Amino acid sequence: MSVRKRDALGGRAAIAGIGATEFSKDSGRSELRLAVEAVRAALDDAGLTPGDVDGMVTFTMDTSPEITVAQAAGIGELSFFSRIHYGGGAACATVQQAALAVATGVAEVVVCYRAFNERSGRRFGSGVQHREPSAEGAALGWSLPFGLLTPASWVAMAAQRYLHTYGLTPEAFGHVAVVDRKWAATNPAAYFHGRPITLADHAASRWIVEPLRLLDCCQETDGGQAIVVTSVERARDLPHPPAVIAAAAQGAGRGQEQMTSFYRDDLTGLPEMDVVARQLWRTAGLGPAEVDVAILYDHFTPFVLMQLEEFGFCGKGEAAEFVAEERLPINTHGGQLGEAYLHGMNGIAEGVRQLRGTAVNPIPGAERVLVTAGTGVPTSGLVLAADD
Repeated sequence: MSVRKRDALGGRAAIAGIGATEFSKDSGRSELRLAVEAVRAALDDAGLTPGDVDGMVTFTMDTSPEITVAQAAGIGELSFFSRIHYGGGAACATVQQAALAVATGVAEVVVCYRAFNERSGRRFGSGVQHREPSAEGAALGWSLPFGLLTPASWVAMAAQRYLHTYGLTPEAFGHVAVVDRKWAATNPAAYFHGRPITLADHAASRWIVEPLRLLDCCQETDGGQAIVVTSVERARDLPHPPAVIAAAAQGAGRGQEQMTSFYRDDLTGLPEMDVVARQLWRTAGLGPAEVDVAILYDHFTPFVLMQLEEFGFCGKGEAAEFVAEERLPINTHGGQLGEAYLHGMNGIAEGVRQLRGTAVNPIPGAERVLVTAGTGVPTSGLVLAADD
């Protein structure tokens, strides 16, 4: 059973720096170099030097280990280093790990990073090409023989059930794509800068796996993103206002697999995100009505709708209308559909910019931002808040 009470981490650490490379389809350089560029940019943003860093966190999927990145970035001794599993589900958990280290005195300045050539190198959207035998991979053995080989095909199963249960059409997903691309169109860093879409464009895009169309699926991107976490007190002495980590949580549901949890009682929701939601609300002392901006992991549009429902922003089956009416600013950087697919790390950076007031699409008076990580897998989330 997941924790049932407020945890003690909220408010004890903050994000003090963010940095990224450009987002492209062909970076022309190694993933290690992308990681180092992002780390150095984040430290510059925080007004810190490599010598200030004593902790590093990344994804198990990252090809550039913490020690190698530290060496290449000129970082010296480390007292903390960690990796989080489950692909995009790790994004917010990297910040949680950093906050835990800072709050307990294990480290003072921790850098979280993710860097890959996901378009010019390994393309996750191409699906399963080869897997070494593992207990984790055994679950896929029930799906792969029937042609469910790609993330899009795995998500399509739940998406189809969602539409059937609530009497909706694929247009419901189009609202997410349209809103994301609207924000991306005014974001110079976004791949789809200057290219908004309409519901008609969404409906005209080709099928990938029914009911998912091309415009329901996120991009493939080359790039790197880094986040600097330190204590709230230290962050106050640095160049930018702290983005306080008001709450951080991980979550896995019953019957959890990696995107193929088809044997659950209900396929119309995301139980892993419900675990995250309950703990974020408990620890932050907030509810949906008090969130100013939501940065929701959008590798596929249906899971954005399900996240809104799991967090209680609207009722079950009502999220498409919620998004269409733009009742809440969502993915103001354009999301992974519009800006870049960086396994959610660029979404954390957008949350920080909204609190700083430096986002290209600023939401006036934003003081509380919800950020989520990858869905369909064990996942994580954050509530970021302006400093009091």
